[in-house]
Amino acid sequence: MKQGWSDLSNGDLLDAAERNEYQILITTDQNLKHQLNLADRQIAIIVLLSTSWPRIQQKVSNIQTAVDAITRGDYKELPI
Repeated sequence: MKQGWSDLSNGDLLDAAERNEYQILITTDQNLKHQLNLADRQIAIIVLLSTSWPRIQQKVSNIQTAVDAITRGDYKELPI
C-alpha cells in the first residue's frame, strides 16, 4: 500500500511508521544510525549492507531469518 511518505526525512519517516504501528523497517541506509538517535525507537530496524537488488534477492532467506528474530526497538545490520 502506498503511504505517500516519499518526501519524509529519516526521522519523520520513522515517526510516521511508528504512529501507523509498523513493527519493522528494512532499509539500505547505512548512515541511519549516525543520523538519528535510535535509542528510544519502538520500531525494529534492519539495515541491508548492500543496495544491489540482485544480491538482495539472493539473500531473501537470510532477510526473513533476521525479520523473524528481531524484536521491537532492535537495530541490526545484515551483510548481503
